[in-house]
Amino acid sequence: MNASMAVPALRRAAMTVSMLGVATVVGALMVFLTQTLLARKMGPDAYGLFASSLATVTMIAPLAGFGLTQFRLKAYGVEGWTADRWLQPSLRFTLATTVLAVCSIVAWAMLAAPRDGTRFSLLVLTPVILSVLTVNLASNKFRLEDRFARMALNQLAIPGSRLLVAIGLLLVPQLGWRFVAIAYGSISLLMALSAVPQIRAMFRGEIALKGHGQKPDAIAYGATPGMGEVWSQAWAYGVYAALYPVFFQISTILLKYFQSDAHAGRYAIALAVMTAIYLIPATIYQKFLQGKLHRWAAHDRPKFRFAYRKGNAGMFVLGLLVGAAMLAFGPWLVPLAFGERYRGVVAILMVLSICPPVRFLSTAMGAALMTGGHMRLRVQAMAMATIVAVAGNVLLIPRFSEMGAAWATVVAEAALLFGTWLGVRKLHPELTHGP
Repeated sequence: MNASMAVPALRRAAMTVSMLGVATVVGALMVFLTQTLLARKMGPDAYGLFASSLATVTMIAPLAGFGLTQFRLKAYGVEGWTADRWLQPSLRFTLATTVLAVCSIVAWAMLAAPRDGTRFSLLVLTPVILSVLTVNLASNKFRLEDRFARMALNQLAIPGSRLLVAIGLLLVPQLGWRFVAIAYGSISLLMALSAVPQIRAMFRGEIALKGHGQKPDAIAYGATPGMGEVWSQAWAYGVYAALYPVFFQISTILLKYFQSDAHAGRYAIALAVMTAIYLIPATIYQKFLQGKLHRWAAHDRPKFRFAYRKGNAGMFVLGLLVGAAMLAFGPWLVPLAFGERYRGVVAILMVLSICPPVRFLSTAMGAALMTGGHMRLRVQAMAMATIVAVAGNVLLIPRFSEMGAAWATVVAEAALLFGTWLGVRKLHPELTHGP
C-alpha cells in the first residue's frame, strides 16, 4: 500500500474506532446507570438474588450457537465469498445448540435452583439466551459488511432498554425485583424477534461482504460441509465462549451459595464496573479488528505483525491508565453512585484495579490466537485460567468472602495472560522475537 492510499485508510480506521469508542462509552454508561439504579432500589439481598440469576443464564448463553459467530468471521476472512457454503449447516447447528442451552437453564431451574425466587428468575430470564445469540448473529453480519455504525446501534439496544426498566423501578419502586426479571426477559424476547430479518438474510447468503471485491457471478463452492465439519471448525470458539462467563461470573454465583445474596449483590456491582471497562478492548478487537486480523493473517503478514505489536503496547498503556483512574476515583464514586450500603464495593474495586492492564494486554495478545488454526491454544489458556478462577474462589470465598473473590479474580486474570503469552510464543515466534 503506497502513502497516498495509506493515509485515507488510516483516517477511515481512526474514524471507525472513534465511532465504536463513543458507542462503547455510551453503552458502558447505560450499564453503569442501570446497575446503579437497580442496586439502590433493590438493596443488596434482592439485587444479589437477581444478579446471580442473570449471571447463571449469561453463563449458559454461549452454548447457543457455540462459537459459530466467531468461526464465521474466520471463514469469510480466509475464504471470501466461498464461505457461503457454511451457511446452511451452521443454521442447523445453531438451532440444535440453542435448544440445548434453553433446556439446560429450564432443567437447572426446575431441579436444582433454590425456591427463594431463584427458580422464578431463571425461568423468566431464559429469553436472555435468545437475545445474546441473535444480537451476536446480526452484529456478525454487520461486521462482515463493515457496517460498524449499524452494529453499534444494534448492540446498544439491550443496555438502553434495560436502563428504561431501571428508570421504571425508580419511578415505581414497589414493582420490585420480579418486575425487573420479567422486563429483562421480555426485552430479550423482543430483541430476538427484531433481529430475525437480518439473520434470515444472512443465512440466505445476502451479505454485502467487504474486503474481497465484488461477488463473482459464479462461485465454485465445492462440497457443502456437514454438521460434523461445522463442529470441528467451531468447537474451539464455542468452548472459549462457554468458558469465559464461568471465568468471569463464577465469583458472583459462588458468593450467593457460600455466603449470601447480599455478598453476591456487592460483588455484582464491582463486576458491573469491570464489565463496562472491559468493553474497551472488546470494542477494538472483537468489533473492529477481528475480521481484519483474520484477513491479514492469511494474506498480509507484515500488517498482521504490525497490528499485533502496536496493539500490545497501546492496550497495556491504556489499561494502566484505566487502573489508575479506578484507584483515584473509586473511593468517592462508588458510595456516591450506589449509596452507603455498597461502601464495601470500594475495597473490592481497589483490588480489581490491578486487572485492566492485564486484561487489556491479554485481549491484544489473544487476537493472534484467533487466526488460522490456532484457536485451540487460546482455549487452553482460558481453560487454565477458568480452573484457577474456580479453585481460587472455592478456596478463598469461605474465609475472605468478597475480598477472596477479588484476589481469585486477579490471579485468574494473570493466569489467562500467561497462558495466552505461551500460546503466541509457541505458534507465532515471529511476533515475540526480532525487531
